[in-house]
Amino acid sequence: MVQHAGCLVCDLNSRMESLPPREVVAFDEHWRVSHAFGTGTPGWLVLAPRRHVTAIAELSDGEAAALGAWQVKLSRALHAVTGCRKTYVAQFAEAEGFAHVHFHIVPRMGDLPAGLRGPRVFALLGRPPEDDLSEARRDELALAIRDQL
Repeated sequence: MVQHAGCLVCDLNSRMESLPPREVVAFDEHWRVSHAFGTGTPGWLVLAPRRHVTAIAELSDGEAAALGAWQVKLSRALHAVTGCRKTYVAQFAEAEGFAHVHFHIVPRMGDLPAGLRGPRVFALLGRPPEDDLSEARRDELALAIRDQL
C-alpha cells in the first residue's frame, strides 16, 4: 500500500494489526472503516482508502468498484445497530491534516433536530473531549456493526 508520511490515515493503515476495534470496524484490500472520534454520535463511521489518495478521481478501478458496496453495507449495518432513519454520506478531505480521501457515513436518527440535519450535522463533529463517545463505547459499537456486516 502506498503510504504518506505525516498522514493520520496512512499511519493508522500501517498499524492495522494492532489497532482497537474502533479503528478497524471492517476492511478489505482497498478500504478501512473506523468509528469517528470527536463526536458523541454513536455509529459515525469513516471509510478511507488503504493507500494514500487525496482526490476521488485518483481512486483505482478496484477502489471505486468497492466504494458503493461499502457505503450500502455500512448504511444497512448502521440501520440495524442504531435504528437510524437514514445515513448521510459526505466526502470533503479538506481540513488541515485530513487531506486523505475519506467518506463520513453518518447515522441520521429520527430525533435529530432540524437545525442539525443535512450538512449541518458536521456541527456534531470535533466536539470537546467530554462530549465525545468513550473509546470503550466506540469499540462496542464497532463490534456490533462488524457483526452486522
